[in-house]
Amino acid sequence: MAVYVGWGRLIERRDVTELSLPGAGREWAIGGLIGIVLYAACVLLLMLVGMYQIEGLNPLSYMIPAIVVAVKSSVFEELLFRGVLFRSVEAMAGSWIAIVVSSLVFGLIHLINPDATLAGAVYIAIEAGLLLAALYLVTRRLWMAIGYHMLWNYVQSAVFSGIVSGSITLPGLLKAKIEGPTFYTGGSFGMEQSVFALVLCTVTGVVMLVIAKRRGHLVPAPRNKEA
Repeated sequence: MAVYVGWGRLIERRDVTELSLPGAGREWAIGGLIGIVLYAACVLLLMLVGMYQIEGLNPLSYMIPAIVVAVKSSVFEELLFRGVLFRSVEAMAGSWIAIVVSSLVFGLIHLINPDATLAGAVYIAIEAGLLLAALYLVTRRLWMAIGYHMLWNYVQSAVFSGIVSGSITLPGLLKAKIEGPTFYTGGSFGMEQSVFALVLCTVTGVVMLVIAKRRGHLVPAPRNKEA
């Protein structure tokens, strides 16, 4: 964050408003709550179809390791994909192209994970790429996207013992038995490849995008600015 802010102020000669502190805690908490609710909803749907069973509890200490991973991945990836890539493409081609480009790159980068699948990368590009871009556009700041990304990853691993995007497989608080078709459970890639996450997160992303559009936060392509 310090490098990002320093680059913006010293090299780009601008105010780094996307990381300004007033209201940051509130926006982070809203994004985090959205992440928790959406992931818990996906797990509840798996429970209803009998594909997620809780068999007991692990010690609370099992929830600690996931903190570092959740913080690191959410902060770094949001600075890179929304703060740098999205903003750069948006400045050249407008918000809609920036959403498409940043979402595709965000999805494809997950192919480097140990248990990555092409389907998982496509799902992430659609459900997470759209939603995270929309969360940024709602406020034109990064805090909601960081909060969502951080808490989704954290509860996925630390609470529900899920696989995080084909990489992290640490057990969490719940001793969970997750069995069923990959179409529903996400298989070795995790919940991001589940149809439940695809539908719930994509719909939420569309809603956030509508809010951002109504607030006038979408930037038109350069050729349309005069119109």
